[in-house]
Amino acid sequence: MLAAGAGIPALKNDGLDRILGLARQAGGRTPADIGTDEDFWLEVQQAFTLDRTLINLNNGGVSPSPRVVQDAMRRYLEYSNTAPAYTMWQILEPEIEGVRQRLAASFGCDPEEMGITRNASESLEIVQLGIRLERGDEVLTTNQDYPRMLTTWRQRERREGIVVKEISFPVPPPSQDDLADRIERAITPRTKVIHVCHITNLTGQIFPIRKIVQLARARGIEVIVDGAHAYAHFPFTRDQLACDYYGTSLHKWLLAPHGTGFLYVRKAKIETIWPLMAAPPDMNGNIRKFEEIGTHPAANHNAIAEALTFHEGIGAERKAARLRLLFQRWAKRLERLPRVKILTPYDPAQSCGLASVAVEGMDPNKLVAYLWDKHRIIVTPIVHKEFSCVRVTPNVYTTVAEIDRFGDVMEDVIRKGLPA
Repeated sequence: MLAAGAGIPALKNDGLDRILGLARQAGGRTPADIGTDEDFWLEVQQAFTLDRTLINLNNGGVSPSPRVVQDAMRRYLEYSNTAPAYTMWQILEPEIEGVRQRLAASFGCDPEEMGITRNASESLEIVQLGIRLERGDEVLTTNQDYPRMLTTWRQRERREGIVVKEISFPVPPPSQDDLADRIERAITPRTKVIHVCHITNLTGQIFPIRKIVQLARARGIEVIVDGAHAYAHFPFTRDQLACDYYGTSLHKWLLAPHGTGFLYVRKAKIETIWPLMAAPPDMNGNIRKFEEIGTHPAANHNAIAEALTFHEGIGAERKAARLRLLFQRWAKRLERLPRVKILTPYDPAQSCGLASVAVEGMDPNKLVAYLWDKHRIIVTPIVHKEFSCVRVTPNVYTTVAEIDRFGDVMEDVIRKGLPA
């Protein structure tokens, strides 16, 4: 690439150097110590191009990328457009293999098990629609799984006569064991698939994936894990989960370009899953069959490498410690107020930065509208058939002052009520 693509402009940005320098300075300090070091996080915050006239606490949907990722994507896109049949297809596109290797090393799998997609929905629908099921086979999931994924199962139910069963669980649940027990009790002889979130998008509840996989595998049941909000949010590896299928987005917590994700399929399972878009028979056992989507930009997926380097420079443990600190800073403040319930447990095994708060008697849609209209604070309303709340998702660029401003406004509106 260096020889053929000598015309690619050099990336002139010290953002990555700053992050790597911070990592060196952190030395032997604990992640918890770094999590409270405002000088460390000030340097991280400077790596972003943000609008600080508003407070963005909806990073769970999609996050901004740091400047170094934006610059890399722009560089690749500009180079692609010099002669795309050559520069994009022959020079840049093959570099996806380097990204595949980096993602596989991070997740802890073989590169031949790592498919690069556009988002978690695409990753999961590949498996959902490609796994073999017969009429009457049951898919077990929860009523707090992502709506798009539930819609996908319901379509198979309508078309093919499979049976979709959704279980309920309280927020927050008594324990992770309770979550596994609820799933185990719902299994029947017809259960063929369990579909479960690694961490829910509604309240940030982390599920005991390894335990669920083990109880399912003992019964010959497949488990599909929705990791849309988990990867690069808190540290884990494939072997800690023991799963066979895992789909995630990279434009959330990894801070990669918008429209990037990955699909992990254990090597022995690849041949059993039909791709979402057709691939030739000689690709049956090749993870790349899931990437056969036609012409697409190389810039997006190549710039994932810069996001990985940025993430690794901060350190996964330090990042998780910071996100938990931001969550607990606002949540422990608000939980002291009347009518307030935090729906996310503080136990670090069960939560990280994504969390939700319910205020009894207050419409979350109206509360969210008020926070934006009057204070330019972006949060997410959650209206589920069993509960309503406001979801708060900061990220590494979020300042303590922004969290405290959110707390100030929430305290005021909880005490005084929403304006008429």
